Amino acid sequence: MSNVGFREAVSGDVSSIAALLADDDLGQTREQLDDPAYLAAFQAMENEPHNTLIVGEIEGVVVAVYQLTVISGVSLKGTRRAQIEGVRVASHLRGQGVGRLLIEDAEYRAGLEGAGLMQFTTNVAREKAHQFYSDLGYQPSHVGFKKPL
Repeated sequence: MSNVGFREAVSGDVSSIAALLADDDLGQTREQLDDPAYLAAFQAMENEPHNTLIVGEIEGVVVAVYQLTVISGVSLKGTRRAQIEGVRVASHLRGQGVGRLLIEDAEYRAGLEGAGLMQFTTNVAREKAHQFYSDLGYQPSHVGFKKPL
């Protein structure tokens, strides 16, 4: 699936991004497509350094998305970390190599920003995603915790 191109998202992509976030079992229960919060969040991200929303498109249609945030830190001798979130590929394209290209794009962009480590969390219910990430060389090295504030 080499005809996927990746670029920084623009505000006109927000409705397509929301649709991708809702395009799975978990997303269907927590995303609300017409909520203005998506656009407000995108606008806030535009003002945050090293926090970028990337879309993948085929023939002008948004078919994938991820958020990349590069974080400076002190641990691991000051290694910059790339945090990837909100990874989605349109359901009709899953299993066709788009996800692999998406991760390669994220790793490339992270490297350009000086990141030496890619990290992410994934919901425990996403067993297919766990296998996908393992196949790409990622190790389940940590236990994650979340708490709504």
